[in-house]
Amino acid sequence: MARSGSTAPWLAGRIFIVAVAACLACCVGTASAVTGGAPTPGGSPPPPPSPTGAPANGASAGALSLVAAKTTPRKSFYYGVHYPRLSYTIASTQALNDLRIDVVDVAGESVRTFFRNDVAPDVENRIRWDGTTNSGRPALNGRYTFRISSQVGTPATISAASSDPVSLGFELYGYAFPVLGAHDFGDSGARFGAGRSGHTHQGQDVMAKCGVPMVAARGGRVQLSDYHAAAGNYLVIDGRGTTLDFMYAHLAEPSPLQVGDEVRTGQPIGLVGDTGNAEGCHLHFEIWAAPGWYEGGSPIDPLPYLLKWDRYS
Repeated sequence: MARSGSTAPWLAGRIFIVAVAACLACCVGTASAVTGGAPTPGGSPPPPPSPTGAPANGASAGALSLVAAKTTPRKSFYYGVHYPRLSYTIASTQALNDLRIDVVDVAGESVRTFFRNDVAPDVENRIRWDGTTNSGRPALNGRYTFRISSQVGTPATISAASSDPVSLGFELYGYAFPVLGAHDFGDSGARFGAGRSGHTHQGQDVMAKCGVPMVAARGGRVQLSDYHAAAGNYLVIDGRGTTLDFMYAHLAEPSPLQVGDEVRTGQPIGLVGDTGNAEGCHLHFEIWAAPGWYEGGSPIDPLPYLLKWDRYS
């Protein structure tokens, strides 16, 4: 498919923002569960992650216990709208305590470490993790737990005075399934590589009702937001921390997102439609390898990825 030189009308984009907001208002519970609380398009990015800090010289701490600890949301996405965040309060036999907070995977290995010095008892403290490891790479998909201990290696116990259950676990994933509603993957004609007039199908169709919200499978920067006779209203996002581009076609209206906009994983990007050369309402979804969409890269079959994302989203 060749690129189009047209641009989305400004007014249509403004109308669409209102339409998306209204649509998401009626299904906010579903959107929050799937995206970690994604805002409507144009929403502000999340606050920056917490600094890691550094160990204290001559670290010390009393006998530590957790009076309160809560992690939200329970499911998050790398470069997502809401980072995993821990609120915690300690009790201690000492007035000031040097703490170490680790993000631990299911194997018990620490993937990210934060140091907090001179922490007082009975004061709420917070940690926000952006999903990157100590080596600066995106963390793998899976379940994680915040672990709180002293910098001398003694883990905090659960205080008998804690009135609410201590919640330290959560899930983190690198990608979100792009359709927030009932869907299927169509027949053989919807598959990658299916025959088309003069070419083969370069993506996977996800069949859903017109008007169902769509979100970014991976956050990043908008590379193209345009209209094409075949693709209809479409959007291309350069995936953050990957060598991949992600293309979404047949949107019901032009996306309110513009070239250069930063998008978060799980952020709403449009509504399922049937614009362009489409038979029925669906998302046409493409994944392109480096160097990118119509920049010398090649499309790859999205279905194995979509099936995987669908299982946990």
